[in-house]
Amino acid sequence: MMKPLFEYNWLVREEWFDALEGLTLEELNRSRTGGVGTIRKTFFHIMDVEYSWIRACMGLHDDVLTIDDYPDLASLRELSLKLRQEIIEYLDKLEKKSKDTIILPSWLAGESYTLDEVIPHILVHEIHHIGQLSVWAKDIPVKVVSANFIGRGLGSASNNSSHMPI
Repeated sequence: MMKPLFEYNWLVREEWFDALEGLTLEELNRSRTGGVGTIRKTFFHIMDVEYSWIRACMGLHDDVLTIDDYPDLASLRELSLKLRQEIIEYLDKLEKKSKDTIILPSWLAGESYTLDEVIPHILVHEIHHIGQLSVWAKDIPVKVVSANFIGRGLGSASNNSSHMPI
């Protein structure tokens, strides 16, 4: 059930990459009010959090990523596609896991959460930051990407990921 929401996030992320690809590095790195401060840092943060939590769900330690390794939008897009491969493999197995599975994030020593808490957190986290991009886009100006889930062909009746850029 959650996979269409991940696909939604990835599709919207791709649309934002397309919408912003003409921006200069200066504009991508310009300090902005709210969030993590820049468009580039926001994309990186979204992917880093998603990947870190998925690795925690898999029972693995956090694979620490460094923003300096991704200096522009093209490298961030490549990172997004690379990380998505591993996440898709996990999501394909997710339905068989108990919602009560305990998740122990390596970066939060002593804290634990259930799978039923973590997966929605990952999804909502990206949606929150995409909203920040929408606000910033109006100042640039860049056409704002639609936040609609409806009309994207991602519902359970049409749930096949063949249309997703992987």
